Amino acid sequence: MSEYTSQFKRFCSVYKSSKKQEMYLYVERKQAMQELPEGLLAVFGHPVHVLDLILTPEKKLARVEALKVLEGINEKGFYLQMPPTPETTQSDSVYIPKDSLHG
Repeated sequence: MSEYTSQFKRFCSVYKSSKKQEMYLYVERKQAMQELPEGLLAVFGHPVHVLDLILTPEKKLARVEALKVLEGINEKGFYLQMPPTPETTQSDSVYIPKDSLHG
C-alpha cells in the first residue's frame, strides 16, 4: 500500500438528506454531527444514516470520485454530494423506446 493511499484512507459514514432526494453527506465516522456547520445542516435537514465504509482513493462510488470525497473530508470535515442535475441525468441515462407495454 502506498503512503498516499494510507494517508487518505478513512472510515466514513454516509447520510442521506431528509430534505432533498439523492443528496448525501460523507463524514469521518467519528465526526459528531453537531460539529458540522449550522448552515449545512439547515440545507441538508435531518441526516439519515445509510452506511459506513472504508474509503480509499481507489474505491468506486456511484456518482463521485472517492478522492474528491476524501479531499473534502480532509479540508472541510465533510463532503456534500448534491443531487444530479437534469443535464447529468439525461446524459447518463439510456434511451428506451416506448412500446405498447410500457407506454
